[in-house]
Amino acid sequence: MAVAGARRPLLLALRALGLGDFLTALPAFRALARAFPGHRRVLAAPPALAPLVALVPELDGLLPARPLEPLAPCEAPDVAVNLHGRGPQSHRVLLALRPARLLAFRHEEVSESGSGPAFAPAEHEVARWCRMLAAFGVAAHPRELELELELEDPPLAGPGYALLHPGAASGARRWPPARFAALARRLAGEGRRVLISGDARERPLAERIAGEAGLPPHAVTAGRFDLRGLATLVRDAALLVCGDTGVAHLATALGTPSVVLFGPVPPALWGPPAERPWHRALHRGGTGDPHAASVDARLLAIEVDEVLEAIAGLGARSHAAAAPHTGAGTRA
Repeated sequence: MAVAGARRPLLLALRALGLGDFLTALPAFRALARAFPGHRRVLAAPPALAPLVALVPELDGLLPARPLEPLAPCEAPDVAVNLHGRGPQSHRVLLALRPARLLAFRHEEVSESGSGPAFAPAEHEVARWCRMLAAFGVAAHPRELELELELEDPPLAGPGYALLHPGAASGARRWPPARFAALARRLAGEGRRVLISGDARERPLAERIAGEAGLPPHAVTAGRFDLRGLATLVRDAALLVCGDTGVAHLATALGTPSVVLFGPVPPALWGPPAERPWHRALHRGGTGDPHAASVDARLLAIEVDEVLEAIAGLGARSHAAAAPHTGAGTRA
């Protein structure tokens, strides 16, 4: 039993990556909260994720971090959890803080990781971290993917629109702007209100697509909101269409029907839960370079009509897909 007024021990989890990486680790965060209820659970991640970290009650705070760079000085963690990568670099980032214990995948160059499981490249990103934690006796449920915004944020653009998100981190995963414009025209022709989202850097792309589609200027929301605002836009949409990027995982987390266009990376590794009929992943098969500058041939093969057919076949939206965020778990 904790002594009244005593400072709780620190559990520090490293995942200094992007939006999709953060959201696919939600089941791992929840598992750690059950396994270590007496610890302060801090996530080492980019500061831009702070608005969403605040929505995860299983996390007590954020330590600003950049990929594979040394962490800011802090107390030695009682438990350090590598949710960032297979090592050895990410292992060493955490070990520099001299934690009492490391939970991580095994890497032959880092003796402190010897009790961990082997890394498996061909594994869905959500399942990967749940399996790693399970090897240390921490029970994780891969379907605990939800974020709760209903009581937090009012609508920003009214309900019921189709949200198109054309951006992605690399050209390989960006469906051509002309096809997004054609899709926007077709959806608007069906009587749907269409909005185009993105960050500030993607605003010119969003404006180009809106212009080609004949949408009014106010249909462009790119650059207008922070990450939490973007989450609110996704929550209130009737539909999201995007590539293989972090916004796709927001649709999963918020129960928004979505059609996700995959190219170089198959949905078996990064896609939404296959059993949820309100999410549809389109993919031509095979793999390629997700960081290439040019659009992947598999993504290029997906036509507008195929996307419209997928939209028509989406099942009903649901907010009750996840396993409950309760349970004692097993203390690691």
